[in-house]
Amino acid sequence: MKKNRNDNGFSQTNVAAHLRTSRQSISKWENGNSYPNLENLVKLSDYYEISIDELLKENKELKNKIETNELEIENNYQKSAFIHVTSKKDEGLILLVLALMGSLIPPIGLIMAPIIIKRNKKANTLYKLVYFACSCIYKCIILIYNGTK
Repeated sequence: MKKNRNDNGFSQTNVAAHLRTSRQSISKWENGNSYPNLENLVKLSDYYEISIDELLKENKELKNKIETNELEIENNYQKSAFIHVTSKKDEGLILLVLALMGSLIPPIGLIMAPIIIKRNKKANTLYKLVYFACSCIYKCIILIYNGTK
């Protein structure tokens, strides 16, 4: 209703005077706090020079926009909750440090590397780097083993 009033260049006071009602009533109608009766709907449609359907359709469009926004908010909330949960479970840095320690002490690295690989998940921030570090451990152990022969 507010859009139609503004499109016609009317103030709430003008509309209220034409309908012989208070400006506060017009404000309540426009904000969705109350609704005009059938007689006032007819007068509004005449005054705005639009059909009653168009007057009521505007409210339906607004409700559709509100529903769409509520769905977007719910989706964003679910995404943020997922990110929050996965960030709490992020072991990437810990696994990387363990892998680097394992590369410094080869016998321990030989035992730790499979455990680290098993604990590494795609949700970890350093997912690929942990795999790279574990593969380096194996390569170092192979080089050391071949060097001692």
